[in-house]
Amino acid sequence: MASPHDPLVRPSNWNVPNAITVVRILLAPLFIWMLLADGGADGALRWAAAVLFIIAIATDGIDGAIARKHNLVTDLGKLLDPIADKVLTGGALVCLSILGELPWWVTIVILVREVGITVFRFVMLRDRVIPASRGGKLKTLAQSVAISVALLPLWLIFGDVPMHWVNTVLMSIAFVLTVVSGIDYLVSAWRENSKKGTSA
Repeated sequence: MASPHDPLVRPSNWNVPNAITVVRILLAPLFIWMLLADGGADGALRWAAAVLFIIAIATDGIDGAIARKHNLVTDLGKLLDPIADKVLTGGALVCLSILGELPWWVTIVILVREVGITVFRFVMLRDRVIPASRGGKLKTLAQSVAISVALLPLWLIFGDVPMHWVNTVLMSIAFVLTVVSGIDYLVSAWRENSKKGTSA
């Protein structure tokens, strides 16, 4: 019997890492409901929504570690993982803009980048699945930190002005990395296609 750790054995899509990713996607509607239900009142629902987001987004590293350790990396997982991140972060950004805590232009630019790259990935499925790049992973980390801090009503503890500057700096870093990594992603894909065209 072949070992599941054998690199020649293709793992099943029905595995724990993929299940965790699906759960992350399913938690997004609950998170969005709690955040909007709070309506900017900074009450218990706001804290709960922030904690749920942090827990959900943290599972990104957990499912990836499990998949790599037990040779459970699948094409489905490579595709669902970034989608799960985009559903969570995108939902959070839209909600923050609805609540008037984040400029809409920031949310729109980030969403255009995220949706555009996701659609591009679906198109490229005809040839190959494109996993997240290092720049993309760094972007996701920066977004996760910036959004987590923005969601937590820490201004109740540290004051409005200090937290305004902290949130601005963190979100600016996430914004720049989002745009730069998106451009880098498209350039890398174009170079890869150019190599294929040359070798054909």
